[in-house]
Amino acid sequence: MVWKLSPICKEYLWGGTRLQTLFGRDNHGKKIAESWEVSIHPDGVCGCGRETLAEVLAAHPQWVDRACSPFPVLVKLIDADRDLSVQVHPDDAFARANEGDNGKTEMWYVVEAQKGAGIYCGFSRDTDRREFLRKVREGTVQELLRFVPVQAGDCFLIRAGTVHSIGAGCLICEVQQSSNVSYRVYDYNRRNAKGELRQLHVEKAAQVVRYEQFRDETQSGAFLPVQGGTMRLLTQCEYFRCRRLCLAGTYAESARNSFRTLNVLAGEGEICGQPFRAGDSFFVPCGARFRVTGNADILLTDTENIRRGAEK
Repeated sequence: MVWKLSPICKEYLWGGTRLQTLFGRDNHGKKIAESWEVSIHPDGVCGCGRETLAEVLAAHPQWVDRACSPFPVLVKLIDADRDLSVQVHPDDAFARANEGDNGKTEMWYVVEAQKGAGIYCGFSRDTDRREFLRKVREGTVQELLRFVPVQAGDCFLIRAGTVHSIGAGCLICEVQQSSNVSYRVYDYNRRNAKGELRQLHVEKAAQVVRYEQFRDETQSGAFLPVQGGTMRLLTQCEYFRCRRLCLAGTYAESARNSFRTLNVLAGEGEICGQPFRAGDSFFVPCGARFRVTGNADILLTDTENIRRGAEK
């Protein structure tokens, strides 16, 4: 049993046109910044057959995992035609107490990157609240951040509390907690469609920032042979596990203890007899078995055998 999902497109001022060109997204002539591929979040619920994914999982909570847990993730495609704001996300405790939402730890998988493109990811050295706020006031907060040039295939785990920004020229597949809470700290003095400066959230940001030097916890693995191709662990944390399947034949797997989501990033083929192409996304219920055949690059997300607990 496999469900094909219908995405939700989001227009923000930094978006571009690559999601239309590469994946056939239609936003009625408007640019697309994000395409929410797998989501039950109220701010963008994906379609699932004649219902929504939220409705399907409410009726069948055992399809998430054997414990009938809340669906934990949101998967999106991000086209950064311009730099995103410098921002930070709160952890679960702060977000639930102050926003009525989950915290947001996320993973970025780089699908494409233009020459010279990169990301800002955490602080390049230890700092403190006082220096951080001074740099924000001066408009020089990027001087504190760690800039990383990127290329297709790179992966980064961005834990809640990490100040970050996706740079112009990056096309990202993001897997995150099911949340829509972001605190902007710097936005290049850009204005919205009404000519107004976009809102900043500096005071809240200062309460959730991790002020120590960034420590990479992504821990991606090497490609290993599997039946029908090769597979690589991209990252694993207490909220999700992400793998990349380079399919060149037929691969089958049982979703024993957790759902699976599959996001096709390139190529084409079939999943359980349904044709797919680049840009398609699927949900596999916990307990089901699926089979994919073709030549494709697929991102798989689940919570199989992860250790749940408080954020580090």
